[in-house]
Formats: sequence, structure tokens, C-alpha cells
Amino acid sequence: MFEKGLLAGKRILITGGGSGLGAAMGRRFAELGAELIICGRRRDVLEAAVASIREEFASPAHVIQCDIRDGNAVEAMMETVWREAPLDILVNNAAATFIARTEQLSFRAADAILSPTLHGAMYCTLAAGRRWIEAGHRGVVLSILSTSTITGRAFTVPSAMAKSAVLAMTKSLAVEWGPKGIRTVAIAPSAFPTQGATGQLRPEGRDPNWAARNPLGRTGEHRELADLASFLISDAAGYINGEMVVQDGGAHLRSSGAEDLLGWTEAQWEAQRAARSNRPT
Repeated sequence: MFEKGLLAGKRILITGGGSGLGAAMGRRFAELGAELIICGRRRDVLEAAVASIREEFASPAHVIQCDIRDGNAVEAMMETVWREAPLDILVNNAAATFIARTEQLSFRAADAILSPTLHGAMYCTLAAGRRWIEAGHRGVVLSILSTSTITGRAFTVPSAMAKSAVLAMTKSLAVEWGPKGIRTVAIAPSAFPTQGATGQLRPEGRDPNWAARNPLGRTGEHRELADLASFLISDAAGYINGEMVVQDGGAHLRSSGAEDLLGWTEAQWEAQRAARSNRPT
């Protein structure tokens, strides 16, 4: 679909790049010639992802263990990255979410979603942007958002709030940083099943026919999102700035994706809450 060297010479940092959509994007970026840096909290997951990329594509790929919820840790990570060469592209991919009745969320539970999804994205964007501006270096920020930025979404309110705030950041910085050679863009995917998200968002008891209800009758494939991301961060998309591209098969035109939960029983909610409490952090 793309020229083999579409991203050649680009240094790309992906937050949460060790698994799921982050790993899928990383593999595609490496295949297109990029130098990849992935960060996250679990070093073993990151190392496994990088080893696979190096073996398959023989491209440079690196790991930085970082908890992006900590602004000081983000600054230290960016210092490490810039020691070798400037970053060219930042992909804000790391996020957290789970379904819950909003009135029963504790402050701690809400912060567990807001901290990586909103604060982490902001910390990383500011740290990269500041360095680009000081050096007069062009850059791109791609944020992976959600169609909840358009429809809202019941039972994942902190995530919808955080993603909407990052969209506001994307639009605002497009104007503020555009004259400095920095583009900010976003993707709003819908159903691209991953092990982590599926476990949190689609537990037993939810609508089993949800994928078939998509206007296209299916879920998205990771390669499809990785291809769109590759285009948006490339020089070929150099005139796209401040925009969010929706990639959901038209699902948001039919439903926000949470309506089936309106009929859940008290017992189902209690079972979900207990399952969430037993998951390792």
C-alpha cells in the first residue's frame, strides 16, 4: 500500500507500545523504515515486542520503561531519547478504561483512567513539543482517541472525558504549534479488539452480536489502523493538522456502543466490579 521507505529516517516514540494497537502500529512503522522507541510500565512486555520487531524487520527498535502518569519520569525519558537524536513523531497511545456505573466510581478509580489517558498524553506532548520548539525541529503528535469524543459514552465516563480533552489539545495545538512546524492529529477507532481492552470493556453478559451490528458487519483489523496511522504521521499527510479521523466502520452513526449496558442487572454489575478488583494492576 505504501512505499517501503515511507517512514525512513523518522524516530518515533509510542507510549504503551508493547502490546495491542501500540504494538501493531510499531510493527508497521518499523516495516516502513522508522526507528522505533516504545515505552510502558512492563519491561518484559516491551522487550518481547522489540525483540520480535528486530528479528522480523532488522530495524532499530528500543525500549524505555516509563510510567507516563509521572511528569518527572516523562521528562527523564525524553532526555534519554534526545541524547542520541531528536524525536520526530510522538504517538500518544497509552490509555486505561473499564466499564463501571459512574456514580459508584471512587476518586482512585477515576484517577486510574484519567492519569495515563489524559495526564500522560499531555505530559508527553508538552515534553516533546518544548524540545521541538527550542530546537526549531519539525514534529508530529498522533493521539489515539475514541468515538466517545463524538457521542459521549455511558459507563466509561472518565475515559470519554479524557479522550475528549486530548482531542481539544489536538485542535488547540494545531493552531498554536502549527506555525512552528508541528502537526497534531488523531484517530478515533471503534472496535479493534485487543486482549486488554476486550477484557475490560466486553465481559461476559454483554451483547454477543455487537460486531455484527456494525454497518460493515465486522470489527476493525489492527493492520487497518496501523496503515492509517502510518499515513497521518508521514510527510504525505503534511497538510493535515488538528483533525481526528474516525475509523469505526460507521458504528458511531448508529450507537455510542454502550446502550446494551442500560439493561444490566445489579448482579451483573457486582460481578463486573469484583472481576475488576481481582485483576492485577
